[in-house]
Order: sequence, then structure tokens, then C-alpha cells
Amino acid sequence: MLFTLVTNPRIRRMVQETAGGLPRQFWWLWVSTLVNRLGAFVVTFLALYLTSSRGYSASYAGLVASLFGLGAAVSSIVAGVLTDRIGRRPTLVGAQLGTALFTAVLGFTDGQVSIAVVAFLVGFCNNATRPAISAIIADIVPAADRVRAYSLNFWAINLGFGLSSAVAGLIATQGYLTLFLLDAVSTLLCAVVIFVKIPETKPDTPAAHADAPAVGLVTVIRDRRFMSVVGLTLLLALVMQQASTTLPVDMGEQGITSSQYGLVIGLNGLLIVLLQIPLTRWVEGRSRTAMLAAAALLIGWGFGMTALAGSSAWLYALTVAVWTVGEILYTPTLMGLVAELSPTHARGRYQGVYSLSWSLALFLGPAVGGVVLDHAGGGVLWGACGVCGTVAAAGYAVLGRRTGAAADGGPFEAVEAVEVAVPAAEVAVPAVEGKAPAGA
Repeated sequence: MLFTLVTNPRIRRMVQETAGGLPRQFWWLWVSTLVNRLGAFVVTFLALYLTSSRGYSASYAGLVASLFGLGAAVSSIVAGVLTDRIGRRPTLVGAQLGTALFTAVLGFTDGQVSIAVVAFLVGFCNNATRPAISAIIADIVPAADRVRAYSLNFWAINLGFGLSSAVAGLIATQGYLTLFLLDAVSTLLCAVVIFVKIPETKPDTPAAHADAPAVGLVTVIRDRRFMSVVGLTLLLALVMQQASTTLPVDMGEQGITSSQYGLVIGLNGLLIVLLQIPLTRWVEGRSRTAMLAAAALLIGWGFGMTALAGSSAWLYALTVAVWTVGEILYTPTLMGLVAELSPTHARGRYQGVYSLSWSLALFLGPAVGGVVLDHAGGGVLWGACGVCGTVAAAGYAVLGRRTGAAADGGPFEAVEAVEVAVPAAEVAVPAVEGKAPAGA
């Protein structure tokens, strides 16, 4: 049966349309991402490790999680600048080596202060890979294929995460130290793959504009169009953070068991693995504005529907399915937009500021959601998520109309922002000539 599927012309054509035509370096990056996520045990089980194995309180575990997020927020900016200044490859390799080192150290660390400091460093190094990876994809993949490339990378992240989560519970029975060491080894392996297989892709500043003012962080922050995207991303990221924080608490209060929660939230990864590729093929050529607005509504009101789930695990599963479809549509479409809005020689800074929105959500989301849930109740919390999704959808619609997004499927135009001293022709350069061989 498997042989029949592999040799089926229709299946082969679909695979070719989905994965064909992408540079060889992208696939090495994709393999590195998959291996890294297959070994990403520590972040998932850190709170459980601190409470069940080390005997610390839930409040302390929450503090450590927030410090992890704070480290990620700080690294978003630092890594973005380094990605542009010293290059994509050294930033990425250095971040992965740091992640491997501090992850291993965390497994042997004792004492509340020491664990908190090392957790901050793990969060810093772990998130420092994001601007570099996003910039590499934007550098080597033609603009027309970027949504597909970001989608495949997102698919690898979730495939690896789903498999690692399933296996990590079994490994943890042999001791949590094994999880820390395996995570460190997988990250170290990724650093080796990147160092050996992926050349530096950082473009030189175009000679014609060598005398133009450099694009710094202040320039990025003054780019109103781009910062609008960052703000809308933060709004939705705060909503999506509730999946791993207030959602399990609310489900527990409604009588849903931890095993039922595991099955319900596991539906998120399963649907992404099954639907990411076909839905991405469906999205290609459609209006980016419409896709972002629809995704925002699905995410916001997918969480909003949680208020109606009561004590039914099936209804909770339905809400997860709704916001997961929104996530599938949202992430690669948004990444393609961010790459298009980023000037070629400042992609690291732009990707770093964009990544900051997710890092801030990781830091603020649990606290904000917890306060609302405790003081106003689940109905207000989930209703607020629906409102956030609606506001984000309206924001993308306004942004698309103001920047000339075509209603029939065209992307946002790469119109020059007044504050960015880079012509529009340079903003959407699809690849770096001489840097990325085009072999598939």
C-alpha cells in the first residue's frame, strides 16, 4: 500500500509542488530544525521537572518560566542585531552552542537562584536562533516561494515537537537528567549541521546605496507599517499563549483530567502535521490580507468558544481544532509578509523585532491570562480573546487597504516606508546572488 502511494502520479505531483524548487541549503536548515525539535524536551517539561522532581512550588516554576521568556525577549533584539552585523551563520551556531551548554548545565544546577539564572540563559540562547533562521530563509528562498518555505519549516517544528512530547514522558521515567542531556546533544548536532552545510547568506549592503544611512533599531521602530504588524502579532500571540497556561487551569476547574487535557491539546500538533501542507497549497495565490484577517478571527474566536465548552472534552477539542486551523493559516503567511517588509541588509533586525512580539507574549501572556482568569473568570478571559482576534482581523484589513494589498490574491506591496532609507526595489529582493546555489 505504501509503495502504491509513493508511486501514485497525483501524490508525486503534490509532493513536487509542495517541496520542489527550494534551495539545497533550505533543506539542510529544515533537517536541522526537525532534529532540534525532536530533542526539545526541556522547555516542555521544565515546570513539571521543577515541581515534581525538585519539589519547588508552582509559583516558583511560573517565575522560572517567566524568566525563560524574559531571556527570549532580550535575545530577540540582541540576536537580530548580531544577525545583521556578524552574519546569520555565526549568530545561529553561537546561539545553538550556547543553548546546548546551558541546557546541560541546567540539568545539574541546584538552588532557586542558580536555576532561575540558568533558565534565563537557556531562554536567551534558545530564542536567539529565530531571527537568524528567518533571515536565512528570506535570503535564500525566492519571494514567490517564501510562504511555502516558512510553512514547511513550521511543519518541521510541530512534527518534531509532537514526536518529542510523546517520547519525553517515557524518557523522564528514567530520570529528568537524561532529557536535559539529550536536548543538549540534539542542539549540538544542529550546530554542526549548520556550520558544515549552510554558508553565510548575509548580503552586502548594495554598492549603489553604500552612502545611505544604516538601518538601525530606531529605524525599525519608526517603520510604522512594520510595527503595526508587530503590534497585531503581539495581540494574537498573547491569545495563543493561553493554550499552555490558562487553558489547562480552566479545564481543570471544569473537571477535565490532565490526561484528557493532554489528548485535547495534542490535537493541535496532530492537525498541524496533517493539514499544514495542503492548507498552505490552498493559501498560495490568495489575498494575504484575507488570509491574515480570517486566521485572526479563527484564532481569537477559537479561544473565545472555550467559554461555551463547559465540562465537555469534546467541545474543548472542537475549540482547539478551530484555532489550530487559524494558526496554520496565520504563521507562514505572516512570516512571508515580515520577510517582504524587511530591507535586505536589515533582515536580522527586522526579524528580531518581529520575534520580540512572540517573546513578550511568552513573558506577559501567562501573567495577564492568570490575573484575568482569577479575578474575572473564564467567560471574560475567553471573550477577551475573541475581541483580540476581531481587533487583529480589523487591523490587518486596514493595513492591507492602506498598503495596497490586492483583493484578488496579491500580497502587500513592498512600498517604501518613509523612515527606511532603502528603495522599494531593494526591499523585496528574493535571494542573494552568489550566496545561495539554487539546487533543490
